Amino acid sequence: MSEGPKKPKYSATRRLLLKSKLLKKAASLLVAESEEKKHEKERVVNESFPPLKLSGLSVQELQELCKDLHRKIDVVDEARYDMEVKVARNEKEIQSLNQKIVELKGVKRPSLKRVKKTADDMLGAYSDTSKLMKADFKANLKTVKKEDEKREEVTDWRKNVEAMSGMEGRKKLFDAGQ
Repeated sequence: MSEGPKKPKYSATRRLLLKSKLLKKAASLLVAESEEKKHEKERVVNESFPPLKLSGLSVQELQELCKDLHRKIDVVDEARYDMEVKVARNEKEIQSLNQKIVELKGVKRPSLKRVKKTADDMLGAYSDTSKLMKADFKANLKTVKKEDEKREEVTDWRKNVEAMSGMEGRKKLFDAGQ
């Protein structure tokens, strides 16, 4: 037979239609299952704990009923606590066993990375005598001298204030501004 591209059994529109029908059916089954679970839960609760008949009971009987309910609640809380402790213990055991498995497998060593050689090492690879010489790349660089900025001469500030005070100082400022 030819090895050309396979023709799909169903057209794209047919596949889309089938997919949408499957999704609708799954959604309806999911809703029905949730309703069934809800009814089952209500049935189990009603069997385990029948509704209380409080009408026609005296105060003493109501107090006894409350005490009995408190005792039942305590028993259920103890059972719940015991279950939580068992679950926590099992989780710790699972975690420790997983850790032991990892330790038994051994830690994977990472692959080594290439290390760059220094200039001295590269020169040393070319000749034996170069090990004695160190490569000095800074030797051929130009030296740049920094020029010091012109600093203003620091004078006593009190003399400057006295010179600017009065009409003479204002006139100097006015003349300097023009």
